[in-house]
Amino acid sequence: MTKIFSNSDSAQDTADKVKINRFKAVAGACSGNLVEWYDFFIYAYTAIYFASSFFPKEDRVSQLLATAGVFAIGFFMRPLGGWLFGWIADTRGRKLSMIISVIMMCSGSLLIAVIPTYEAIGVFAPIILLAARLIQGLSVGAEYGTGATYLSEIATPSRRCFFGSFQYFTIIFGQLLALGTVVVLQQTLTAEQLSAWGWRIPFVMGALASVVVVILRRSMHETASAKDMRKKNAGSIKGLLPHKRAVALVIAFTIGGSLYFYTFTTYMQKFLVFSVGLSAKEASFVMTAALIGFMLCQPLFGLLADRLGIKIHMLLFSGLGMCLVVPLLYSLQSAHDVFSIFLLIFSGLVIASFYTPIAGIVKAELFPPAVRALGVGLPYAIGNAMFGGTAEYVALLFRSHHMEEYFFFYVALILAVSFIASLLMPNLKKHGYISGDGEVEANTGFASSGKTLPDATESLLVDVNRSK
Repeated sequence: MTKIFSNSDSAQDTADKVKINRFKAVAGACSGNLVEWYDFFIYAYTAIYFASSFFPKEDRVSQLLATAGVFAIGFFMRPLGGWLFGWIADTRGRKLSMIISVIMMCSGSLLIAVIPTYEAIGVFAPIILLAARLIQGLSVGAEYGTGATYLSEIATPSRRCFFGSFQYFTIIFGQLLALGTVVVLQQTLTAEQLSAWGWRIPFVMGALASVVVVILRRSMHETASAKDMRKKNAGSIKGLLPHKRAVALVIAFTIGGSLYFYTFTTYMQKFLVFSVGLSAKEASFVMTAALIGFMLCQPLFGLLADRLGIKIHMLLFSGLGMCLVVPLLYSLQSAHDVFSIFLLIFSGLVIASFYTPIAGIVKAELFPPAVRALGVGLPYAIGNAMFGGTAEYVALLFRSHHMEEYFFFYVALILAVSFIASLLMPNLKKHGYISGDGEVEANTGFASSGKTLPDATESLLVDVNRSK
C-alpha cells in the first residue's frame, strides 16, 4: 500500500484527520439524504390539504386515492433512478451521483410549489404534479443506493452498522421535519388557508434547502477507486448478472422492510384519522412523538447490530414483524386513548429498528465495489416500487372496499418472504464483500472493497500530510 504518513506527521495526527474527513463525509451524505426525504415525505403529509387543488371535486377518499396513486407512481421511477445513478456512481463516482440527485429533487419540489390548480388549468394540473413526482422518484432512486454504498465504504469495520444507521436516521429526520413543518403550519394557518396556498410553503423550503446541500456535497471525498470505476462491466447490468442470488436477497429484504416501514410512517397518518378516529392535529402530534423515538433508536440499534450481527437483526425484524403486525394494527384500530395509540405505534417502530440501521449495509455487503451502487440501488428500487410505494394505495384500496383488515394480513405475508430470505442469507463475515477483510480498513480508517484503500481517499491523505 502507498505510504500515507509523512515524517513530520504522527500516526495519531493522521488518524485525527481521517476522523474529521469521515465526519464531513457522513455529514455531506446524510444532509442530502435528509433534504431528499423531507421533500419526498412532505407530499404525503400535505396531500390531505392539496388533493382538492389538483383533482376534480369528488368525495374526499377518491381525491386522496388519486394523490396516493401519484405518490405510488413516483416510486416506479426509482428502478430507473437506481439503474441510471448506480451506473454513474460505479463508473463516475459516488459524489457526482449524489450531487445530481439533489439537484433533481430541488427541481421537483420547486415545480410542485408553483403548479396552478385544477380550476385554473384543468387536467394539466395533475399531469404537471405527476411529472414533478416522477422527477423526485428518479432522484430518490438515485439517493438510496449511492448513499448506502457511500456510508458502507467510509465506515470503520467494527462500527459499520452504526454508520449505516445514520441513513435511516436522516430519512426519519426528514420525515420529522416534514411533519413538524405541517404541525407549525396547522398552528399558524387555518384549514382554509392551508388548502388554498399554505401547503405550497414546505415545497419552497425544500427546494431552497437542496441548494445548500449541493454546496455541501461538492466538498465530499470520493470513495470509489479509479481502478474499480475503470473495470469492464462496472455499473452495468452485465456486471450484475453473476450476482443473481444477491439481487434476489436485496429484493426480498426490501419488499418486507419497505412495506412495513411505510405502513407505520406515511400511511399511519391517514390510518389514525380515518380508522382510529383522531383529528389531523392529534394524528400529527402522535406521529411526531413516535418518529422522534424511532429516530433515536437508529444509532442504538446500529451499535447493537455491530455486536449481534446483521443476520440476527434481519431474523428478529422479519420474524417479529410477521407475527405482530396484525395484532398491532387490530389493536390500533380499536384504541381510543392517545397514549395507548402512541405506545402501539412506537412498538411497531421498535420492531422496524432491527432492520433500518442495517438496511443499506446488508445490501452493500453483497456486491463488489465495481457494481455495488447499482447492486444496492436497482434491486432495492424495484422492491420498494412494488411494495413500499404502493403501501398507502393498497391500504386505501382495501378500505374503499370495506376490507381494511385484509391489508394487515397482506403486510404479514410479505414479511414472511423477508423472513425466509433472512434464513437463507449467507454469513457476511465470511462471504461479504466489505467485512471479509478489514486489515487495510483498520489501518486507514476508511472502508473500501475490503481489499484496497480508495485511490481518491489515499491521495487526499498524502496531500494533507505533504502540506504540513
